[in-house]
Amino acid sequence: MKDFSGQIAFITGGASGAGLGQAKVFGRAGASVVIADVRSDAVEGAVADLESEGIKAHGIVLDITDRAAYDRAADEVEAVFGGPPTLLSNTAGVNSFGPVENTTYDDYDWIIGVNLNGVINGMVTFVPRMIAAGRPAHIVTVSSLGGFMGSAFAAPYSAAKAAVVNLMESYRDGLAQYGIGVSVVCPANIKSNIAEASKLRPAEFANSGYVENEESIASLHSIHRHGMEPEVLAEHIKTAIENEDFYVIPYPESRELLEMRFNAVLDSVPGVETDPEGVRQRNEALANWAAERAEVFNEESKND
Repeated sequence: MKDFSGQIAFITGGASGAGLGQAKVFGRAGASVVIADVRSDAVEGAVADLESEGIKAHGIVLDITDRAAYDRAADEVEAVFGGPPTLLSNTAGVNSFGPVENTTYDDYDWIIGVNLNGVINGMVTFVPRMIAAGRPAHIVTVSSLGGFMGSAFAAPYSAAKAAVVNLMESYRDGLAQYGIGVSVVCPANIKSNIAEASKLRPAEFANSGYVENEESIASLHSIHRHGMEPEVLAEHIKTAIENEDFYVIPYPESRELLEMRFNAVLDSVPGVETDPEGVRQRNEALANWAAERAEVFNEESKND
């Protein structure tokens, strides 16, 4: 996607932070923008902000964990703009910090529910519609640098973000044939209000093993106020879309950490010379299976 004029951008978590940054950058480049966010007052304010710049914007109050609501939102986008998004951005996310050994079912259900299941809901809702529309398109999903490593104090968040990276790799491979590009963004620190996420935690997930109060929120704000500006991150995302890049990690300070992580993985893999016959047999079995499945898929396609 080189030209954003005439594109329809649907952005979850679009009323603030990284989502609003994308809305402004994509909108200034000519896209019509749909702001989807769980906070009605923030949606209204974001739409007004965008419209004051001459950006065509539409707001939808959406809980991304609600699949029926997501389907209604997709219908609304098509009713307003005449088709599904050509630029889908799964940006909404929440976080909460505490010792992994204190983590409750509610902690997992809320954090993974938003950060992973919310992304799944966006993909299952929109991808078939985007394919049916037959237009070149792009999907952006915001994961995290934390998706590449575990954390003893953010276990559900890191687990969800790791799954998101893996999921987007799968969609990248599967959607290329339809002219739909995929990018995954793995930020370190963004200047956002994610520190306030615990205030949006539903009562049904109230049983937390973590300490969440005004002091803990203030502590998080002290970190996030030094994060990358949302519009700066959005410019990096826009460039990645234009270049069809998959990974978007515009944080130089993360390079050494990632090198240590992936070198540790590679160092754990023995050389081929330690088991040449086993390597041959396993590769041959996998190749045969892939050929058989390809034949089945081709036959099924003929019968459709």
